[in-house]
Amino acid sequence: MRIAVTGSIATDHLMTFPGRFADQLLADQLQHVSLSFLADRLEIHHGGVAANIAYGLAVLGHRPTLVGAAGTDFADYGARLRAAGVDTASVRISETLHTARFICTTDTDQNQIATFYAGAMAEAGEIDLAAVARRTGGLDLVLVGADAPEAMLKHTETCRTLGLPFAADPSQQLARLDRPQTRRLMDGARYLFTNAYEAALLRERTGWSKEQVLARVGTWITTLGEQGCRIERADAPPVDVPAVPPQIIVDPTGAGDAFRAGFLAGIARGWPQERAARFGCALATRVLETHGTQGYKKIPTGIRGDLAGVRGGT
Repeated sequence: MRIAVTGSIATDHLMTFPGRFADQLLADQLQHVSLSFLADRLEIHHGGVAANIAYGLAVLGHRPTLVGAAGTDFADYGARLRAAGVDTASVRISETLHTARFICTTDTDQNQIATFYAGAMAEAGEIDLAAVARRTGGLDLVLVGADAPEAMLKHTETCRTLGLPFAADPSQQLARLDRPQTRRLMDGARYLFTNAYEAALLRERTGWSKEQVLARVGTWITTLGEQGCRIERADAPPVDVPAVPPQIIVDPTGAGDAFRAGFLAGIARGWPQERAARFGCALATRVLETHGTQGYKKIPTGIRGDLAGVRGGT
């Protein structure tokens, strides 16, 4: 199954401050904040929703096409993705901007101060998805993930024009979209991915009820954290799929992207949706147990064995 994954490509710089931000803030001086926090740990991880999902698909034996914009500093990251099995030939490389960057400092109370630099992601709207389809010999599914809003809208329209099945995964960009844009992004999607908060936000943004949303998409998959996920269709009762309990939670970042990779890998193998969702939950657990969004290499046999109905064929 030829899958293209569109969306952000980024690098995460995660720092830890061994103190409390609250102790450094003066209530009567908040209009003149000038602070510097001495971090005692720095971790740099490759990330971005499209790159995370593409990496997961590649680890599971597929060769997804990554579609996004990166900067002049993408060489090492790109080489790593290609070594994993990701097709990066459709990544647009900016001549002047750096790859998007997420810089976050966390204190001992788990409060965070973060900055997101869009960088080259601002050029994603210049990517021609039709050209990607021609280069790859056609696409069976396009996941439209969080990206520059103009790129998301453009890719969705291209899918409709070319008759390409697509999955809508607006994620954190829902907050930036108005009602007409949100409706355009998800209307006609074969799959719609949200978490519980995004599901409520999507209904608010579209002005549609759950029933109205389901009338416009094929399948709506909502991830529910430790409760697993819910699969909903207009023509069938909802199905709840349990999560796979992790042995330890090391880093929750990227678990949702891993779920999407596992689910799409199952669909590509011709599995029923419930079984594909269980496989997605397994991969999400693997990410919870490792550092970084792409720190895993395979799903341990023990986790596979915990999933009745998934182990066969994995």
